[in-house]
Amino acid sequence: MAEHNNNILDRYTPGARLNHWINAILMICLALSGMSLFHPSLFFLSELFGGGVWARILHPWMGVLAMFSFLGLVIRFWRFNLWSRDDSAWMKNINHVMSGDETKVPEAGKYNAGQKLVFWSLCVLTILLLTSGLALWDSQLGHLTTIEQKRLAAVVHALSAVVLIAVVITHVYAAIWIRGTIRGMTRGSVTGGWAWRHHRKWLREEVGKSK
Repeated sequence: MAEHNNNILDRYTPGARLNHWINAILMICLALSGMSLFHPSLFFLSELFGGGVWARILHPWMGVLAMFSFLGLVIRFWRFNLWSRDDSAWMKNINHVMSGDETKVPEAGKYNAGQKLVFWSLCVLTILLLTSGLALWDSQLGHLTTIEQKRLAAVVHALSAVVLIAVVITHVYAAIWIRGTIRGMTRGSVTGGWAWRHHRKWLREEVGKSK
């Protein structure tokens, strides 16, 4: 690998990276516009979208686009995020991961247990946000739900959004904390050293394919 590929492995295709960044931008816009509608003290954020009226109009449409964009990520990556016994053992020994000693946990495939938890959490939260958001979309679907259902949907939507923002912050922090990770989603490749340290099982599979 070092001789033929300059110790670099392809991790994400251009299409996967584009899909990821479109989804990331949409989620940021949704978070900002949603917060502007959530509380008067945050209403100033609506100016990023042209004012309160436009923030209210654009928010649900951006939500629909984000849903389709996230569906693309699910189709691409779900099979790599299936849970295994090694993932359970990885979680039980996560203290070693936090201390930087990953030799004491099972070798990770393309994604480790922490990344899989983020993936499936986002799947569940996206479904909750979509269904509750549709119930609140009065201009298009208001006649399909009762006042009581809208009230419940508002609570579910707000709580799900708060949890999703926390999950995304954790995801971004982990990507920054583990050096070399962001490269995968910007350049589409990672170094052999990064793969050996953090995703050794995946590295073995990739080298096996090249052979």
